[in-house]
Amino acid sequence: MNNSKVEIEKKYIIELPSVKSMESMPGYDRSDITQIYLMSVKGVTHRIRRRVQSGNVTFTETKKVRIDRMSAFEDEREIGREDYERLYCNIDPETRPIIKTRHTFTYLGQLFEIDVYPEWQHNAILETELDDREKTVDFPPFIKIVREVTGDKRYSNAGMSRAFPKE
Repeated sequence: MNNSKVEIEKKYIIELPSVKSMESMPGYDRSDITQIYLMSVKGVTHRIRRRVQSGNVTFTETKKVRIDRMSAFEDEREIGREDYERLYCNIDPETRPIIKTRHTFTYLGQLFEIDVYPEWQHNAILETELDDREKTVDFPPFIKIVREVTGDKRYSNAGMSRAFPKE
């Protein structure tokens, strides 16, 4: 893998905002994502992702090692369709694919990612990466926080691939 970094992020369950509100934000983009979790050694989350964005399809492979509830060491690389299909054969049999629509935009210089899942009608997951763990997050006015779930494994995509939580 060749794009290693430490990722510091906060995660929230939010009330599902209108697409119109998100589209009005600077840097708005939308992508459809399928994530597959692969068998891996204990302590390592290994996934592959297919992303369709503006008609383009990309594939990535990611390995994550959790440092603490807010941060993880992340190693990610782009792969080809053939590698994706080969790695797909190693799907963890205790998981199911995660399918979501991701809406991204910036607000006051902060990048927001809102994942909308077909299993939920009223809520979504908001993630924001931070460059400093002490930084406070300023939310756009249309975002209604239900609760913070940073570090709650039930709301990680890997956890949701095993047992999708009810709203």
